[in-house]
Amino acid sequence: MATTSDLAPGRKPAAARASRANSRAREAQLEDQIGQLQDDLKAIAATLSRLSNDKVNEVKAVAKSEASHLQRQAEHVVEDVQDQASALEKQLKDTIREKPLTAVASAVGIGFILALLSRH
Repeated sequence: MATTSDLAPGRKPAAARASRANSRAREAQLEDQIGQLQDDLKAIAATLSRLSNDKVNEVKAVAKSEASHLQRQAEHVVEDVQDQASALEKQLKDTIREKPLTAVASAVGIGFILALLSRH
C-alpha cells in the first residue's frame, strides 16, 4: 500500500526534515568548536610569543651582566700588569743606580751575545 508521502511527491517525510535540521545543528556546533579552537590557538601563540620574548630579554640581561663582569676583570688584570711592570722598572732603575758598572757590563754582554746570534 502507498503511504501519504508516496502520494504527495512535493512533501518530504518529517524524519528526513528532522535529520537535516539535526545535521545543520551539528554543523553549526562544529563550526563553533572550530572557531573556539582557532581562538585558543591564537591565545597559545600569543602566550608563547610573550614567553620567548621574556626569555630573550632575560638572556640579553645575563649576557650584558657577564660582559660587564668580564670587562671589570680585564681592567683589574691590566692594572695589575701595569703595577708589576712599574715595580720591575723601578727595581731595574734602582739596581742600575746602585751598581752602574755592573749594569753597563751586563748590557755590553747581552749586546755582544745578540750580535753573535744575529750573524748566523
